[in-house]
Parts: sequence; C-alpha cells; structure tokens
Amino acid sequence: MSPVTDSTTSNRTAPKVESFLWEGIDRHGKRRKGEINGNNIALVKAQLRRQGIQPRRVRRKPNSLLQRAGRTITAKDISILSRQLATMMAAGVPLVQAFTIIGRGHDNAAMRDLVGKIRADIEGGSGLADALSRHPRQFDTLTCNLIHAGEQAGILESMLDRIATYKEKSEALKAKVRKAMFYPAAVLVVAFVITAILLIFVIPQFQTLFDTFGGELPAITRLVIDLSALFQAWWWVIALTVVGCGYTLLQLKQRHRPFAEALDRLALRLPLLGTILHKSAVARFSRTLATMFAAGVPLVDALASVAAAAGNVVYHDAVLAMRDEVAAGTSLTESMQHTAIFPSMVVQMTAIGEEAGSLDTMLSKIADFYEEEVDNLVESLSSLMEPMIMAVLGVLIGGLVVAMYLPIFQMGSVV
Repeated sequence: MSPVTDSTTSNRTAPKVESFLWEGIDRHGKRRKGEINGNNIALVKAQLRRQGIQPRRVRRKPNSLLQRAGRTITAKDISILSRQLATMMAAGVPLVQAFTIIGRGHDNAAMRDLVGKIRADIEGGSGLADALSRHPRQFDTLTCNLIHAGEQAGILESMLDRIATYKEKSEALKAKVRKAMFYPAAVLVVAFVITAILLIFVIPQFQTLFDTFGGELPAITRLVIDLSALFQAWWWVIALTVVGCGYTLLQLKQRHRPFAEALDRLALRLPLLGTILHKSAVARFSRTLATMFAAGVPLVDALASVAAAAGNVVYHDAVLAMRDEVAAGTSLTESMQHTAIFPSMVVQMTAIGEEAGSLDTMLSKIADFYEEEVDNLVESLSSLMEPMIMAVLGVLIGGLVVAMYLPIFQMGSVV
C-alpha cells in the first residue's frame, strides 16, 4: 500500500508561519503585548482583532544564532507530538483543533512553528501524510507511509496510536544504547583529564625537588617528567588534536560509506558492547517491521522502510538484500537465513509467525524480548564499568605516584 500523492497538492508551497511580537489595546482599554504565530503582519493583525485586541505594533520576532541553536527539534519532541495527536484523536478532537492546542502548549518556538505549518497545510486542504511529508527532517518516510495507510483505510486514530507507541519504544531503545556507549567514552575522558591535570600542575612540583638531588633519575621518572614538559608546552595542541580527531571520525562516518561500514562492523565485534548493538538492531528491525506489517503495508515496501531505520550499515545492507529476495519470491524466513546475521531464535519465531499468519504479533514478541535483553545488558555494563573506571584511574594515578616517589625511595635505601 504505497502512498499516492496528488501532484497538485504536493507542488503547492505551504505558507510560511513565523513568530510575531505584538502590542495593543484590549476591549477594556488595557495595554497588552505578547507573541503570536502567523503567515504575515496583515493576517496577524486580523487575528488579533478577532480576539478583541486593537493592534498598535506588530513586528517579526528576531532570531539570533544563539536562540536558533537553543531551539532545535529533537526526536523526543516528535515522539511526544505523536502521543499527543493519538490521545486527542482518541478523545474525538478534530485534527486542526488538536494541532492548535498542541502548538499553544509548546515552549519550544521551533516546535510551535512546525505545528503551525502543519496546521496551515491541513486547513488548506492537505492530508496529514502530505503535510508531514513536507518536513522530512522531522518525519521520516516510515511515519508518512503509516499515516497515509491510516488515512486510506479510515483508521487514522488507531494508526496514530500505533505510531506513538512505536516511537516511544524506539526512543527508549536508542537511549539505552547511548547509555551503553557513554560509559566507555566516560572512562577515556575522565582518565585523560585527570592525567593531564597531574602532568601539568603536580609533576612540575616534583621536578623542582629532583633538580636539587643532582643524581640520575630512574627511566620511568624521566619519561613522566618529559611527558609533563610536553603537556605544559603543547597542551592546547593536544586538546585541539583530540577534538579534531573526534570531529573527523564523525564526519567520515557520515560522509564516507566504506568507513562507516567498517566502523559499524568493528563495533558489532566489540565485547559486550557489540552484543548490545546486535540485540538493539534486531529489536529495532522486529519492532519496525511489526508496526508496518500490522498497518497493511506490503512486505517489500515495509522492508525498504525497515532498512532506513536499521541504525547500522551492516543491518541496513542485510535488510535491503532481504527485500530483493522477497520481491523475487523468497519467503521472509529464508531471506533472513541467507543474511546469516539474525539469531536462530528470531528466524524460527518468524517462520512460525509466517505459517500461522500472525507475523506482526510474533515480530512484536521478538522486539519485546530483545528490548528487555538490551535493558539487562546495559545494566550489566553499568555495574561492570564502575569498578573498571576505578581500576583504570587507580593504575594511571598509581603509576604516576610510583614514578615520582621512586627516586625518593632510592635515596632512602642509599642513605
């Protein structure tokens, strides 16, 4: 059930919704001021008059770079928007009125603008799927396809509820994976910062003391002193190098596909963290496919959207290969076996679901199981990393302390 869009509707440019600051007099003669969204100053003035306010001054709200940076739209914002729409539609609130209520309740100016634009498109005669598709950065193809399927089948209310549930579970899974990846990064950052502080501020005090000895220093002590001198002289170069390497890695992952694929394959092989990434990818695959299949989207079209939501190049390529095989007549179970990346339990449960005609139910159960597995693994990683952080810091600090006190111990033994 692929979306069919009216070319006239899709080519129409939606009026731009902006924020305006206004000052005026209300029906009681009191001075009022505030902020309102609208397409232009004339329409804003007309809207204020309908509210019983005589406008004196209306101007576009200035947006500084700092304001724009602090008012971005996150995936969590879109997840909350989906749940709000689902709840209001279930309560019988008309779609346009639902967007009006949601827009007024947002503190985020970017979200208010987005909701205002969508509402203006719907008031102009666009369907919800068409209105959302004009904002691809916030609403992916999967969401638009599901909304379109719900509109076509007359089940938009239940489809919005299914999308909201999917996004909530998907964001929860992403948060768990981010938490798992945060701990190793935290260990490295804390270890680097503490080592740098000791080398720059503490070691030079010992060096002054050693200069008065006039004797030969142990090799490890000389190494630490030389490293301290390097940090004192070039700390800003070292800091810029670390930040530059991190930025370069991110850019290469985003822009260079072979590098991204190699990095994803390496991440999947890491102990414990690789297991978490494997299980989270299987959970995301199962949850997305179950949601789309339950919505009546054909399997081949659903697999294309699932590949885009895979979150890992290895699974993305595997799902695309599965789509090609399914389009050629191969069953979903056989195509999963050919990729050799899905656990045997997942393949067997999928086969049972295909045979029983309850593939979406079985995939949902698989997703629930692996989401719980990811949750347990993240908790295990958290418990494991706490003593590991202490061990790493103990080795670093202890090594520096030993290196600095070793000459003093040697002098004591000589005396």
